[in-house]
Amino acid sequence: MSALDISVVNTILPILRRDLKSNIPTIEWIIIVYLLLVSALLPIFGRLGDIHGHKQIYLWGFVIFIGSSLLCALANNVYMLILFRGFQAIGAAMLSSNSPAILTKIFPSTQRGKALGLQATMTYLGLTVGPPLGGLLTDIYSWRAVFLINIPVGFVAIVLSVFFITKDRNLNIAEGFDFKGAFLFSVGLMVLLICLNQGHNWGWTSLLIFVLLIISLSLFVGFLYHENRTRYPLLDLTLFNNRIFSSSVISAVLNYICVNSSIFLLPFFLIQGLEMNPSKAGLYLSVQPIIMAIAAPISGSLSDRYGTKIPTFTGMTTLAFALFLLSKIGPESTTLYILLSLSILGLGTGIFISPNNSALMGSAPLNRQGIAAGVLATSRNIGMLLGIGLAGAIFTTVIDTTGSNPNLHLFDAIKYSYLAAMCVAIFGIIVTLVREDTNR
Repeated sequence: MSALDISVVNTILPILRRDLKSNIPTIEWIIIVYLLLVSALLPIFGRLGDIHGHKQIYLWGFVIFIGSSLLCALANNVYMLILFRGFQAIGAAMLSSNSPAILTKIFPSTQRGKALGLQATMTYLGLTVGPPLGGLLTDIYSWRAVFLINIPVGFVAIVLSVFFITKDRNLNIAEGFDFKGAFLFSVGLMVLLICLNQGHNWGWTSLLIFVLLIISLSLFVGFLYHENRTRYPLLDLTLFNNRIFSSSVISAVLNYICVNSSIFLLPFFLIQGLEMNPSKAGLYLSVQPIIMAIAAPISGSLSDRYGTKIPTFTGMTTLAFALFLLSKIGPESTTLYILLSLSILGLGTGIFISPNNSALMGSAPLNRQGIAAGVLATSRNIGMLLGIGLAGAIFTTVIDTTGSNPNLHLFDAIKYSYLAAMCVAIFGIIVTLVREDTNR
């Protein structure tokens, strides 16, 4: 459901910009506020899952997500929509921080990659259905319908979760919750991500950015100091002493920067550049997650047998090649070229994600699965946020040079944004090369 919601909203960004009479920097916040709050809250709800049970937090996440989806559909302006997307983020954080932990506890290590791969398939099916469904609903009704579809889907998910997810056992409820650490981490991360997102608009050398960066750095230093001394830390920093865990986190962030740069740019290329209607653009956008859904469980199963290093390297390399191909798209690009590029992008991501998730979750002890799941989901959302921020900054900078004709350099803006993402993917290739392999 969360994947469906993300892909639907990404697809209709140009429509929201038009109907709500907003600009690109403001409309970005419909996605950014969601990812911002999710990123800040993931470790908190992951830790609460370790203490009080992952199933309980998971179910309440659905309830909050459904209610906030209704509020989003009723929003009258872009600022109300941004606010209600923030409420959605609370529910999404409760879901994303506990689902990998639930799976990792249920399945043995010999099936962990396969299980997480199947979970990735469900996510990618949501991403697949989102673009064409969002485009169709927008064409027939309005953009408000894309939020309303979360309500029936969410109710079905609640019923399935109640009956089929087993109750947590042997909970270590004697452990306390680190409220001070939660405050320092969440506020520090939100301030940092706001700086990264607004640096272009406010000026990277402005006094405001400088002050906010100092505040963020101070909060993070205080967080690390506190976590090393508290009895029950929000984030067990000893996890990062494991080379597999730390390299998997870095790789995940880099991968999601690349993928979400592409997801942000494609609707503008298809709808604004090629003047497609939302329904047709949605069909194009569904190609990538379809390939991802096919590749993820296969790659996960292979990683259970042969280790995670080779598939993560192969996936990141394929992703870099796909971004290079997408940097060449323009008004004369054929349908075959666009679809082939998107297919390769989906293949690279699908090959990479399941083995990397398996390596990360497998390197954490059982009593820290909620924290590990929170770190995994946080790395994903930080990567998403940085990807959108990177693509949005380059895209806006190039477009602003055109004066009164923003379409003049649209394809140049897309080209440079994809080349920047390709450079990030190349760095990701290096990280996968130097990482240790999992023992099988």
